[in-house]
Amino acid sequence: MSAYGSFPGSRPRRLRTTPAMRRMVAEYRLHPSDLILPAFVREGISEPLAISAMPGVVQHTRDTLRKAAVEAVEAGVAGIMLFGVPADENKDALGTAGTEPDGILQVAIRDVKAEVGDDLVIMSDLCLDEYTDHGHCGVLDEHGRVDNDATLERYAEMAQVQADAGVHVVGPSGMMDGQVGVIRDALDETGHEDVSILAYTAKYSSAFYGPFREAVASSLQGDRKTYQQDPANARESLRELALDLEEGADMVMVKPAGPYLDILHRVAEAVDVPVAAYQISGEYAMVEAAAEKGWIERDRAIMETLLGIKRAGADTILTYWATEVAGWLRAER
Repeated sequence: MSAYGSFPGSRPRRLRTTPAMRRMVAEYRLHPSDLILPAFVREGISEPLAISAMPGVVQHTRDTLRKAAVEAVEAGVAGIMLFGVPADENKDALGTAGTEPDGILQVAIRDVKAEVGDDLVIMSDLCLDEYTDHGHCGVLDEHGRVDNDATLERYAEMAQVQADAGVHVVGPSGMMDGQVGVIRDALDETGHEDVSILAYTAKYSSAFYGPFREAVASSLQGDRKTYQQDPANARESLRELALDLEEGADMVMVKPAGPYLDILHRVAEAVDVPVAAYQISGEYAMVEAAAEKGWIERDRAIMETLLGIKRAGADTILTYWATEVAGWLRAER
């Protein structure tokens, strides 16, 4: 006994003594069904193309995308978020490849639906940036600025063709004012009342999107600061949240995840709908690059970042590690 009697009387370390003890008292746990796999499918390629800034991630062919969907199902992943990458010659100012029934994203939705049916929640990126020759998320006016309301008309068309292809959830990511309401109306008016909307509610203008631009072969000219949120602002996210919910969002998202855990927590505390967070390309690339140099332990770092996102309030997490991590989690059971 010390000179201070039984001090310290409280010993939190007692609950950290063994792996079994730590598992038993863990406050947060990841499950494979928490995870959503973002996947890219490129038009006109016969072999998957590696994305140099995202080691281990590829632009899929239609066939390899089907295989990736099956692997995700087998690992217990909840969903797959599909991004179409059209051939450069099929891009134009209006992003018409994004609304053609046989455009690459619509074809990919049908492929995945035929392969796995309802065993995987099939989600689609609803945005024009992959399909426009200027790389912006909307239609440009005569001054070269993104025309919000003209863009909404295009989003309504995109929602219809993606729903016709069999998608379960659309993810409008363009950050146009009023996008959720217009898309909800378009879906309901065309008999797609059961298609859900995952609103990109708080999407910030981030430096961490760089590798994604390679992944979708972006043609972006300029930046997106006039429509994506300013990293300096936090309250603004709650305003965007209120608008999205009023317009009919079924789920809401914060993007990026890691640099905006405070925003994620605020959103999660404010709503009673499912909350998603997108661990984006730059977050992925930093971990992979540091691990490749031997500076961090890759697997531990991956799990720590995902647990941090879960702890901040995310119900689901979009991550490029989804299938791999789901496999780890199933092996632990």
